[in-house]
Amino acid sequence: MTSADLHTATGAYVLHALPQTERAGFERHLAACEACAQEVREFSATAERLGLAVAESPPPEMKDRVLHLIDSVRQEPPQVAARGGTRRWNRSLRHFALAACVAAAAVFGGVAVWQHQAAEDARSRARQAEAQAAELNAVFTAPDAKVTKGSLQDGATGTVVVSRDRDRAAFLASGLPGLPEDKVYQLWFDDGGTMRSAGVMGGAGGTGAQSALLEGRVGKASGMGITVEPAGGSEQPTSAPIGLLKFSV
Repeated sequence: MTSADLHTATGAYVLHALPQTERAGFERHLAACEACAQEVREFSATAERLGLAVAESPPPEMKDRVLHLIDSVRQEPPQVAARGGTRRWNRSLRHFALAACVAAAAVFGGVAVWQHQAAEDARSRARQAEAQAAELNAVFTAPDAKVTKGSLQDGATGTVVVSRDRDRAAFLASGLPGLPEDKVYQLWFDDGGTMRSAGVMGGAGGTGAQSALLEGRVGKASGMGITVEPAGGSEQPTSAPIGLLKFSV
């Protein structure tokens, strides 16, 4: 690998896509290059998050529902008498236990349904994250993968990996500034000067790395751009690009 190649191999290194001989050389470079070491740490954190399912918290209304159902259970006072007192006491206990069981069944039946739905949602998100990670990995590890690295605004950096054989591209960014809640970063394919939407990225920004599989096929695109757009994205760019990257030939 040339000196220039070493600085563009951070994404492939994180995904264990470098051949062993190149990996050893890159690790020697990594020990002396703080910029690449920082990118490796950020890309590693991003790759880890892609594989994790999101934990679920009980819905806020659960406590109110439980307390409401408990209040609806009437506790009968014990009936004590000289004759048959024990039988009446046992009968009262049975009535109270039955009512309590009904309330508990209603509450915990609802909990079980909610937990099942929450688990299904978490599994669905996990499957989506795994699918995205697999698609990103397929681009990064493609035999014909070409890497282009460049500077974005405000000191951020961007890396685009293109596989013409797979007709797909992936983008990694580090240090993007955070955006207001009504704004997102939108990615674009550059089709000979005509910008074609390639999806959006969240605007959380910060020092961590972000990654995205560009939506759609690469086709004849010669590069990509990134702009700041209203939430949900735009049909055409509405602001000047904060970065333009040409695809490596």
